[in-house]
Amino acid sequence: MIVQWRKSTHSGGVNDQHCVELGRLPRGIGIRDSKNTSGGHLHLSVAEFSSLVNRIKETPER
Repeated sequence: MIVQWRKSTHSGGVNDQHCVELGRLPRGIGIRDSKNTSGGHLHLSVAEFSSLVNRIKETPER
């Protein structure tokens, strides 16, 4: 299966240092550093990814 990665619209920062890509995997969601695409990825189930997104949304900005 070829994974189509897409860069987060929230990526950026100084010199584009905070770059995240997401990809739909056969059994979940992949998260990787878009500056190091050969460095592997974090694999989360759909439920784990949903929980992560909800926790991020609930966290106050610093």
